[in-house]
Amino acid sequence: MADAASRLIRFAEQLLGDPLPVRIRAWDGSQAGPPGAPTLVVRNRRALRRLLWKPGELGLARAWVAGDLDIEGDLYVTLDLIAGSVWERGEGTRGLGEALRDPEVRSAVRGLVKLAGLPLPPAPPREEVRRGRHLHTRRTDRRAISHHYDVGNDFYEIVLGPSMVYSCAYWDSPDGTLEAAQDDKLDLICRKLGLTSGRRLLDVGCGWGSMAIHAAREYGVQVVGVTLSQEQAAYARKRVADEGLTDRVEIRVQDYRDVADGPFDAISSIGMAEHVGAERYLEYADQLYRLLKPGGRLLNHQIARRPQRDESTYEVDEFIDAYVFPDGELAPVGTTVTQLERAGFEVRDVESIREHYALTLRRWVANLEADWARAVRLTSPGRARVWRLYMAASAVSFERNRIGVNQVLAVRTPEPGDSGMPLRARTWGRDGTDA
Repeated sequence: MADAASRLIRFAEQLLGDPLPVRIRAWDGSQAGPPGAPTLVVRNRRALRRLLWKPGELGLARAWVAGDLDIEGDLYVTLDLIAGSVWERGEGTRGLGEALRDPEVRSAVRGLVKLAGLPLPPAPPREEVRRGRHLHTRRTDRRAISHHYDVGNDFYEIVLGPSMVYSCAYWDSPDGTLEAAQDDKLDLICRKLGLTSGRRLLDVGCGWGSMAIHAAREYGVQVVGVTLSQEQAAYARKRVADEGLTDRVEIRVQDYRDVADGPFDAISSIGMAEHVGAERYLEYADQLYRLLKPGGRLLNHQIARRPQRDESTYEVDEFIDAYVFPDGELAPVGTTVTQLERAGFEVRDVESIREHYALTLRRWVANLEADWARAVRLTSPGRARVWRLYMAASAVSFERNRIGVNQVLAVRTPEPGDSGMPLRARTWGRDGTDA
């Protein structure tokens, strides 16, 4: 009888229709696959049972989070290889149902069922969120935000570093520091919003207060920051007090839909709109439009996915939905622009900074790995594994242009048509770069 690793390789290749680009080492010590390639370690039969009961991404995620599955070698190289052979094979990829019509595949599956041992499905890791419909009510949004952001401020300090900014940084050079790149991103947003002393800014999804503090300290504005996370709000308020900015910055635990003390001169929404959901997006855009003064500007910084030929087939990523961002949804940038325009905004600038997020994520992963033992103590081994995989896989996705991130600058242009924007908001150099 063939060893476990060889049988696993054979099934994977029959399903994919191509050679597997990584090695496999199984619980019996056997190894198979291309020499010198990164190794996927299947630590026990339970990993196989997870995959048999939940074929695809969720089964793999459960095995990874539980520690039943691991990677030896460069994590990014491994994910890149898997991305090329699994994620981006296009219409030629055989689904499970099609593959099982192949007698050889059915035979391999029967052998793997026998190899997996007891047929009962393992319980999901405790870090998994029970998923339902993406309702995006105030209650479900609070619960989703709490799952993601109330992991613990100490944990986020490890990952994010001193800046405590949980969104894409803006890099001058890949060799720069994360803190400088995050500071440059906050300053870029302030300049796009045209902030000046005495103006009033609403920061929607204010996180740990970094944008609010930067805008108040560097530009002299009055800031209201809102978040649904109790832990974020407590942390942000302390930072505001430590900076001596309590007279300029107010941090609230409040749903953006409940903000009623507009109008504001400017609104920043940085890495928040991904939580809104497709069904609620126009409501989000309408509310921000109402909260702005005529001539006021909105800077919407948001992750985007590639459009699909048939948008009705879009499905939320199972791993991210179950372990990272419950109820999170991504939209193509064109859809976002359309919804903002439907709400009445004039969209004046769209800047893609996709490569910047890949650089940011790699720094966050390095931070986590450098203080791994402490991160595990602060959360759990499973939670730390979730974040390492999520951030590394996201970096690869940005690098491969599977997802992007865009800053959309929009104006509540008054009826006469004067947007208040400069004639040349950006100046391009002769080499095609922004001067």
